[in-house]
Amino acid sequence: MVGIFIWRYPLEEREFRACRAVAAVLDRATVIDGQNLTVRPTPALEELKADSPNLWYVVSAGDLISEYGSELRPALPFAFPYRGPVGLSVFSTADQSSTFCLAVAQRGSLRLTTMVGEPQVRFGRIARSFLVRSSFSIFLVALAFAATVAIGSALAARFVSRGIERVARRALAINPAAPQGLISLSEVPSELRPLVEALNRAFGEIDAYIRRQRRFLGNAAHQLRTPLTLLRAKIEDVPEPALRAELVRDVRRLTSLVSAMLDLARLQNHTIEKRPIDLAQITLDVLADFSPSALDAGIELALERAEDGPLLVQGVDAAVRSALANLVGNALIHAHGARRIVATLGRGNVSIDDDGAGLPDDAEHRLLEPFQTGNGAGDGAGLGLSIVREIMAAHGGELVISSVPGRGTTMSLRFPEASATTRSPQLDLQAH
Repeated sequence: MVGIFIWRYPLEEREFRACRAVAAVLDRATVIDGQNLTVRPTPALEELKADSPNLWYVVSAGDLISEYGSELRPALPFAFPYRGPVGLSVFSTADQSSTFCLAVAQRGSLRLTTMVGEPQVRFGRIARSFLVRSSFSIFLVALAFAATVAIGSALAARFVSRGIERVARRALAINPAAPQGLISLSEVPSELRPLVEALNRAFGEIDAYIRRQRRFLGNAAHQLRTPLTLLRAKIEDVPEPALRAELVRDVRRLTSLVSAMLDLARLQNHTIEKRPIDLAQITLDVLADFSPSALDAGIELALERAEDGPLLVQGVDAAVRSALANLVGNALIHAHGARRIVATLGRGNVSIDDDGAGLPDDAEHRLLEPFQTGNGAGDGAGLGLSIVREIMAAHGGELVISSVPGRGTTMSLRFPEASATTRSPQLDLQAH
């Protein structure tokens, strides 16, 4: 920038700055010792002589004079010794055919006068001379420029960061299960609009994919119900009682799984409206459904609660029944050595506790993944608890599993509570 600034100066300014650079070279090369004035052959002066074939100069201090290239010097409008003021300027020769540089500087009690003609000064030397003489001004300009850049960068970074923060808040507000909410382009800076447009396009594609998967899940579950009903009717014709009973249990389990899948698909597609339901009554009904199976297995079922009356939660009756049935069925099938299963009702939650062998270490996390049963024998499809977790997520609640080896397992459904509660008599069911 400095070089362009110097190079774009008008011709007169370039001549003046060349004059200043040459005068500085000769000033550093001139030595006054008593009655002797010597111009030493410094590297800078030798460079100037090599670059300037028509160079001439006259250096004087009082009556002391040193001259170079006298045969090339034209007639000058000044006589020696020069008596003018201290300063530097460019003058024309007496015949007006060329110009020369006149520089007068105070050297102790003497005035050092330098006249130079036809110098060819390298651009780098002019630039260095300019920088040396203008270093303070350049420093101030550079400092002001740096401060402007720093302030501008800080303001720009703050502006962009606020825009990114707004985009991040809008992105975090999008429901991962239904990412159809797009980020408005009017809320973001223009620099971030391509990124936001790409995010909106990605959200749209993800939402379309999720909808297709949910439609597939719902359609598959719905289509499976009819053949399962027909299969159940055909099983009744099996002559062997033991085989018929085993087939009935398998079909019942598969029907429960299909029903849970259909309920989950409906919940995710928001086709069923949640309303206050009585968790106590649902728990009682589920335990009653499993009483025959518990009786066959020699396991006692019990219901315990801390207070009377309905326990209302917001949800879908069929889905909650399916989730709770999964927990009770899992306890009956997988709680090895269990003699008692207790459903404990609390405000906004229900827990299924067994006194079986418990789960291996870290099995709680694996059970929540699809196709993980926690049963080495491979009994069951391994989808029940995964579906229960999804049903609870759709209700805004959670499935919590805790187990102590040798002391049993507890699986809890925790719901957001409904706003209204009523009173009802205490319920207790036991199957022996």
